[in-house]
Formats: sequence, structure tokens, C-alpha cells
Amino acid sequence: MKLLLAMTTALGLVTGAAHAQDKTITISVYSFGMDAMKAAIFDPFEEVCDCEVVVETGNSVERMAKIEANAANPVVDMAVMSSHDALALARKGLLQSMDVSQIPSHADLYESAKDPIGDHLAIGYGFYATSIVYRSDLVEINSWADLLSDELKGRVALPNITGTQGPLTLLMLGKAMGTDEITFSDTIDAVGEHADDIVTFYNRSSELAQLMMQEEVIAAPVGRFAWSRFSGAALPFKWAEPEEGQAGGMNVMLMTKGNGNEELTYQFIDYWLSTEVQTRIAELKLDSPANAKVVVSDEIAESLTYGADLINSLTTLDSGAIIDNRDAWLDRWNEKVVN
Repeated sequence: MKLLLAMTTALGLVTGAAHAQDKTITISVYSFGMDAMKAAIFDPFEEVCDCEVVVETGNSVERMAKIEANAANPVVDMAVMSSHDALALARKGLLQSMDVSQIPSHADLYESAKDPIGDHLAIGYGFYATSIVYRSDLVEINSWADLLSDELKGRVALPNITGTQGPLTLLMLGKAMGTDEITFSDTIDAVGEHADDIVTFYNRSSELAQLMMQEEVIAAPVGRFAWSRFSGAALPFKWAEPEEGQAGGMNVMLMTKGNGNEELTYQFIDYWLSTEVQTRIAELKLDSPANAKVVVSDEIAESLTYGADLINSLTTLDSGAIIDNRDAWLDRWNEKVVN
């Protein structure tokens, strides 16, 4: 009898271990800061859930294409991306409307992060501001219009239209010009007229940082997440607070429709949005928190898009407007700026 009991117990342990190994969540995320994100979120969650977190990375186009290609049998349970990319997937019927009652941390989010694209098809997890970084010893920036001024001729860089910062820069340039038309036609034309005065239309913040460290560029729009590349430099860089304000946006979490792994996905989303984890991520300067209960030091806040006053003041682009207009933006950009 004792032998039988021992065998039964051993079998139960093996079965339990196998079950833990079978519990897997597959997530699709940005590749930025992957080692730090793994240590801050993914590894600790594996301990909490007694499961395996499989991480897939790639650019937004690749990751979106994979979700679409596997719509009938999803291979990704949860993904993070820009709000407009999430809306593009939602319009194709690829996302699951989330039951926020299964995500207790949802109640602690800033209001704008709770349902950013409607029908609870996405939840915001991080904000980003966009403004102008400039050499305070060489120039003073008071307006977005200063980017096209004679003073900065041959010393300014702008983001490419295809990047996240491109449309936001056009939005704020238009605001400075006194126009709020979403086609950006007048604004793109104005950039085109000054194209020869622009050092480069950069694609990555690392590319911009190199140019500014080499003193080839003294002013450029950039996302707050990249501010740490400049704030610790020996050169006197400053973050502008233009009279038109700062632009901004949000990155979101989504759940793929029909993935069959909803319970574990809800658990993971709730974990990531919790005050504890969002604070940890903020203190590591990996992301700016969407959880309104997060409190960080002034020193940490300097590198983040942090606090209700700043978040509520950001000028944003509607996700639907981005999707509906970006092809036309690109066509006009290629005609007026590139050619």
C-alpha cells in the first residue's frame, strides 16, 4: 500500500510539473529594452503564474501581419503596439473585446487609457510626449514654428513621415501655422519649401542623438522616451515647452480574438497594469505609466511622460484619423518633400 501511495504521489508531481509547462502565454512586443523588460515583467510573471512567457518581437508591420495571417488559429495571445495600429487590427475583426472586470488594475488607469479605441478592444499601458530637444546655449525654442525659422536653417532635423513622431510633428507645426486640417496639406507643403534647410529626416532617435552629439543638429522633435539620450550628455540640451504645447500618444495592449487562452492573458494584462509593476517599469525608465497611482521621484519623472497635468495637456491625433489619412500624407510627402 505504501509503495502504491508513493507511486501515485510521484505521478502526481510529474503531472503537475507537466501541467505548469503546458501553461504558456505568447506575447508580441517591441524589441526596445528587451533584457530589462524580461527582468522587470516577464520573468517575475512566470513565477506568479507558474507558466511560461513566450516573447516575440519585430517591427509593427511584421507583428501585425503575423496576427492577421493566423486569425483563424491565433499564435499570439496578447500584443502591445500603438493605438492606431491596434485600431487597424480591430477594424479587421482580429481583436477580442476585453472584460475589464477581469482586470482589477484597469480601475487605476488614467481615464484616457481605459478605452482608447472603443469597445474595450485595447487598453493603454504607457504614454509618450513629443516636443523639441535643442541646444540651449545656441538657440531658444518658443514655438514649433521655430523649426522652420531662418535661425535654424541647416541645423535642424525632422522625423520622417513614416515614423511615430512624423505625424505628431506635422500636427504641431500646423497648430503653430494656425491650421488644424488633418490632411496636413499646407503643413507638408511648408516643410517641402524648407526641405533643403533640413539636415535630415530621421527614422530612429538613436540616429538623431548621434547627429546632435556631433553638433550637426541643434534642434529636433523627439519622443520623451528618448530624452535620456540627451539629458545626461555633456552638451546643454533642453526639452522645449512651446507655446502651442506638446504632442503625445499612447501605446496599448490588446488581446487577439479567439486565442483560447483568455484567462492567462487577463492575468498577464492585469499584472502589467498593476501599480507595483508599472512603478517598477517607470523607475527603470522603460515606459511612462498609464496607472495613475504610480508615484516616482522628481529625478525619475524628468525622463518620463508623467503626471495628470502633463498627460491631460497633450495634443493627440485620433487613431482613426491616422489610419484614414496616412496614405494621402505619404503621397503628398513624397511629392513635396522627397522629390
